[in-house]
Amino acid sequence: MTTGRLPDHEQRILDDMERALRRDRRLDRRLRTLKVRRRPDLSGPVARVAGYRPHPLTAAVLLAVSITLMVIGIRTSDPAVIWTFAGVWPLTLFAGFRLLCRWSEP
Repeated sequence: MTTGRLPDHEQRILDDMERALRRDRRLDRRLRTLKVRRRPDLSGPVARVAGYRPHPLTAAVLLAVSITLMVIGIRTSDPAVIWTFAGVWPLTLFAGFRLLCRWSEP
């Protein structure tokens, strides 16, 4: 492909397209107010979960509960304790991950 000037008929087509786009007020307003977002635009329940910002104390309590349940589950082999640990552990990991993400933001 050449990098020279466009042929006249292609330049006219391009000029017509640019003229039509300049007349579009809504597009002009959207381009002027365009904000670059760092995070994807999530909506609904996903946004609430992704926007969760745990308190450090919450993450510490979840970690303490998880470790306690793990130790009790290992010692007793009680299925109820093991299943409770299985339910609390992912929450602990998620809270810890979100806490680390918050601390590492500029």
